[in-house]
Amino acid sequence: MNNGKRSWMLYATLLIVFWGVWGAFSSQPNSRYGYPNEMIYIIWAFTMLIPAYFSLRRTRFDRRPIAAVWGLLAGLTGAGGQLLLFEALSEGPAYLIFPVISLSPVITVLMATVLLRERIARLAVGGVVAALAAIVLLSIPGGGSDSESTGPWLLLAILICIAWGAQAFCMRKAALVGANDGTTFGWMTISGLLLVPVAFVMMGGLPADAPWQAPALTAGTQVLNAVGALFLVMALSRGKASVVAPLTNALAPVLTIALSLVVYTTVPNIWGTIGIVLALVGSTLMVISDGRSGEDSVAPGADAGGATTPREATSERT
Repeated sequence: MNNGKRSWMLYATLLIVFWGVWGAFSSQPNSRYGYPNEMIYIIWAFTMLIPAYFSLRRTRFDRRPIAAVWGLLAGLTGAGGQLLLFEALSEGPAYLIFPVISLSPVITVLMATVLLRERIARLAVGGVVAALAAIVLLSIPGGGSDSESTGPWLLLAILICIAWGAQAFCMRKAALVGANDGTTFGWMTISGLLLVPVAFVMMGGLPADAPWQAPALTAGTQVLNAVGALFLVMALSRGKASVVAPLTNALAPVLTIALSLVVYTTVPNIWGTIGIVLALVGSTLMVISDGRSGEDSVAPGADAGGATTPREATSERT
């Protein structure tokens, strides 16, 4: 059915909205109150419990080892990359680190086409290329220069890029082996919580003088991040990883920039403007290509209606 095949667009759109808003306000706890990034990670890990509860409330938890393997891999690559990011930012400039990390959809596309043998229509290929170019352009800073173009942070940034690219692949693979969305997200939540002690060690203890506004603002923004991650799982279980990953990574920053323009009166530079145009062009090409394609990319692990397992959905229709 076309509705089932195209349902990934709905969840990708919700992901873009949640991550776009999160991106506009995620830096406030640190920039306004000096709240440690490691503490932000810890709060994020616990906010994952909220969408995990709702995603598992009406879905049977898949206890198969194969579901656990791909769910844990998706969670550890995502959370591990986040912890590596804190270390990278302590050693190198953010405006050089994030363009490297932003290339993570390239890893996803390569893994999906080689290992999953996903086929991409020619029109969608143009959309993917435009989206990847947009991601890089949106990461270029407005000004300033730094002579430190290499260093330990570069290796960390490359590792983060690989980890986050592999994470999207693992989410898609989990759906293909029949793990439902709630199960995959549940294992991702467990993975994030397992690394909380590592974040405590990196931080060196709880911040002593942080005002209550810092953890409150962090929790509010990180809930958006956590819910967006659930929408990513749902989008990848219904759409091709080689299309979903670059599309969402390109359009979420566009919304962030738009909100920043309104809230902070921040005007994007020329590269950001070109990146926005390319992101919109790329997303349009992907959507048009998906509409013309007759191929159903919904994986067995995509919950019917977002609430039941594939086996339960089959029994309800018979």
